[in-house]
Amino acid sequence: MQIQFSPSALDDLRDLLDYYREQGVAETGQRIANELIDATESLADYPQMGRIVPEFDTPSLRELIRDPYRIVYRLDADCISVIRIWRNERLLLAVENE
Repeated sequence: MQIQFSPSALDDLRDLLDYYREQGVAETGQRIANELIDATESLADYPQMGRIVPEFDTPSLRELIRDPYRIVYRLDADCISVIRIWRNERLLLAVENE
């Protein structure tokens, strides 16, 4: 199954890299970004391995937890769309504020 990253997920990865670069530990940011990307690659073989996002309870909206990050993705018939890559607490706060 094909995996694609939404513009917002790519922005999230860039923000992660920028943050760690600003903290003076760019190599840590690169390592974390690589680990998150590697985790998404496993979805090609096991697309339902992520849990259903509890805030939405929609079977096609799932997430992988790679503490402290959540990789939120949408499972479609022919592809997996990575929607966001956020810290664990961030999506919860966004839902609470709506």
